[in-house]
Amino acid sequence: MSHTLLLRLKAPLQSWGVQSRFSHRDTLREPTKSGVIGLLGAALGMRRDDRVLLARLARLRFGVRVDREGLPLTDYHTIGGGTARGRPYGVATAAGATAGAVVSERECLMDADFLAGLESDDSPFLRELDAALANPVWPLYLGRRCFPPAVPPRIGICAGRLEQVLATWPWMGARGRKRTSPPGLRLVVETNDTSGEMRYDCPLSFAVHDRSYGPRRVVTLFLTPEETALKESDGCRISLV
Repeated sequence: MSHTLLLRLKAPLQSWGVQSRFSHRDTLREPTKSGVIGLLGAALGMRRDDRVLLARLARLRFGVRVDREGLPLTDYHTIGGGTARGRPYGVATAAGATAGAVVSERECLMDADFLAGLESDDSPFLRELDAALANPVWPLYLGRRCFPPAVPPRIGICAGRLEQVLATWPWMGARGRKRTSPPGLRLVVETNDTSGEMRYDCPLSFAVHDRSYGPRRVVTLFLTPEETALKESDGCRISLV
């Protein structure tokens, strides 16, 4: 029987890049599989060169429900170009010399709120991950180390398939007196359907000098107004697996 581990990913700022290269660091509109697996790896205290554990994590089926769309923000950075202790300060190049200021643009999401799920038939492994989220070995962050979560990510484990659990868990994007979930909540779910969108965010290695990612396919779904009437009495229950 399938079970799904749930996490809440909410923060003032978060970033989930898939094409970050050199001076431009992008972000998708929702969390990436590599980013969430990296968060779980930090909770477990996983070594960067532990390919066996990483492969187990990568086999989990991943999906996200967007409870609150984030507002895009581009952060403008400069590195170097000044002086340090009276000497010019720049950025080291491959030749060992220093250059002037390096300018970069780093995209992020403001005020986003996501429900992430990882599905597996391996209940003991999901329990291990859930326990690690309750007592993480290393600090957790949402895409970049400077973006810590605003609330503890751990929710628990639910019995059921990924789509079912994401669709029936109570909406978490409420503010003030507004409690009714909006129609058309967006779900991005991993699929074996060859017509799905291809994304290269399935981690194969987190090693410092050998980071690599493989492809996976996702489909985007929109819940109907009836499905988004997510009352707590109708939602799935935390399962003690």
